[in-house]
Amino acid sequence: MSKFTVNGQPVAYTLDPETPLLWALRDASNLTGSKYGCGTGDCGACTVDIDDKAVRSCQIAIKSIEGAFVTTIEGLSNDRSHPVQQAWIAENVTQCGYCDPGMIMAASVLLKHNKTPSDGDIASAITNICRCGALTRVRRAVHRAAKIIAGGDRVTAAPPPEISPEDAARAVPALTVNHGVK
Repeated sequence: MSKFTVNGQPVAYTLDPETPLLWALRDASNLTGSKYGCGTGDCGACTVDIDDKAVRSCQIAIKSIEGAFVTTIEGLSNDRSHPVQQAWIAENVTQCGYCDPGMIMAASVLLKHNKTPSDGDIASAITNICRCGALTRVRRAVHRAAKIIAGGDRVTAAPPPEISPEDAARAVPALTVNHGVK
C-alpha cells in the first residue's frame, strides 16, 4: 500500500507499487487535470507538485513517494484564485488547453522558489511542450503572476462560464483505493 497526501488529503493506494502516479491520480482518484501526453516525461502535460518540485507524474512510481505531499491542478486552488491561474486567464494563455495544467503547475513551483524569474528562468523551469505555440503568453502570465504575488498587480478573472469552481476543483476525500490488487 502506498500512502501519501494528495491536495491536502491522505490517500492510501492498494495499486501495484510500480503504478505511475499519473494513473493513480487519474484512474483511482478521478483527478483528471494532469494529462497523459507522451508517457516519457518529455511533454510535461502530467506535471504535478511533489514536495515543492515540479515532477512529471507519468515517470514516478507511487511506491517512490511514500509520505510525500502531492498537489495537482485541482488542489492548487478550489476557486481558480491562485495567482498563476488568475494570470493565465488574464493573459489569455489557453488555446487548446491540454498542456495548461502541467504548465500552470510548473509555473507555480517556479514562483515558490523564485519570486522574480527572468525569461531564461521561466524557459528553464517550464520545459513543457505546447503545440499551439502559447509559450509567449505563458511567459507573460508567469511575469504577471509574480507581480500579483508581490502585490503589484491585481486580477479578478472569473471562472469559465458554466463550470463551477467546485466542479473544476474537486476535493479528494481521505480514501483507500483498491483495484483488485491483493
